[in-house]
Amino acid sequence: MKHIARKRFGQHFLADAGIVDAIVRAIDPRPGQAMVEIGPGLAALTQPLVERLGRLTVVELDRDLAARLRQHPLLDVVEADVLKVDFGALAGRLGAPTLRVAGNLPYNISSPILFHLLDHVDHIEDQHFMLQKEVVDRMVALPASSDYGRLSVMLQWRYVMESVLFVPPESFDPPPRVDSAVVRMVPRAAPASVDPALLSELVRVAFSQRRKILRHTLGRWLEEKGFEGAFDVQRRAEEVPVEEYLAVAAAMKKAPHRGASPGFLPAQE
Repeated sequence: MKHIARKRFGQHFLADAGIVDAIVRAIDPRPGQAMVEIGPGLAALTQPLVERLGRLTVVELDRDLAARLRQHPLLDVVEADVLKVDFGALAGRLGAPTLRVAGNLPYNISSPILFHLLDHVDHIEDQHFMLQKEVVDRMVALPASSDYGRLSVMLQWRYVMESVLFVPPESFDPPPRVDSAVVRMVPRAAPASVDPALLSELVRVAFSQRRKILRHTLGRWLEEKGFEGAFDVQRRAEEVPVEEYLAVAAAMKKAPHRGASPGFLPAQE
């Protein structure tokens, strides 16, 4: 029985064999590696992955799809909302220090998934995700570009990233109304030591009025926080490199603990 894509789950199933092959080659899975696929759907990417790995763990929220996937003898199916999955615990269960993670992420919740994984980045070896192209463009954007924003800074703090493949709408069934792309995310070996909540707030304030000079936004915020370091506020937020935001956050007194998930915003920045 054919599965009908469910809009509430943001389902668009990859149906282009050439694109699937290109994604698998980009991931380069090896036998015995601990890998988790998010949102396997109809298993277009799942099957070639498991053929190379020998065994694969998949996270699927749709109970009908999860039931289908359980019929595959080489799949371990986690039927759950990925935003509630503890990837550290999952790595422990698989007996692996780190996980390789891949998937065609639902575009309607892609940013929350990215930031959920950021909370578990110490247990991640690398990530390969299909996302809306404009989101990938923001993730990898350089300073002084219109795509550069909060998402760029918060993710580039912890990952080295590159866009590795363009995917047109006709590669899916049903086709989305947007272009897609595959991004590679490799955790940095020695990221700057900053308070994530403080960095998130700092960058949120900086990009709150991105057309204005920073002295009107971040400059005032830094004064209120008692920051006495050197920072040029005669620039716009998009002109400040990631390293400078990190340096300011590192120099400031750490903010009080605010829980595991700092107030990240979706990728609307």
